[in-house]
Amino acid sequence: MRVLMFCAANEGRLVTKTEIAACCNTSENHLAQVVNRLAQLGFLHTQRGRKGGLRLERATSEISAGEVFRALASEVPPVECFAAEDNTCPLVDACRLRPVIAEAVEAFYARMDAVTLADLVCGNRALMQIMAPDIACTAEPAV
Repeated sequence: MRVLMFCAANEGRLVTKTEIAACCNTSENHLAQVVNRLAQLGFLHTQRGRKGGLRLERATSEISAGEVFRALASEVPPVECFAAEDNTCPLVDACRLRPVIAEAVEAFYARMDAVTLADLVCGNRALMQIMAPDIACTAEPAV
């Protein structure tokens, strides 16, 4: 989400992994994997070369946090008993906690679906001071 938020905060220009890594206090190697995955999923447009960088592929109002979380976290089950493979829990057939966890996960995603990237960035002066101190986002958040 921080990569997408950084791109949204710096709308109108290509940003680099180096800029994002410095701002978000993360390694460029890890960031390269995240950027690659976000580009594969259609959230980012990447441009190679000396004047390359990345930008959002879609408008901030068209990207929900729920969509991003689902796309990135769907490969990792919330708890072991949800794993299609490698599930060694002996309680699966008798467990009453499993459906409660499933319901909680769905509630989480439902709430995150209601939040767009625009809601997180636009009108958020404190975030803009951190991620893009020279750029002003004029749109107001929908939340």
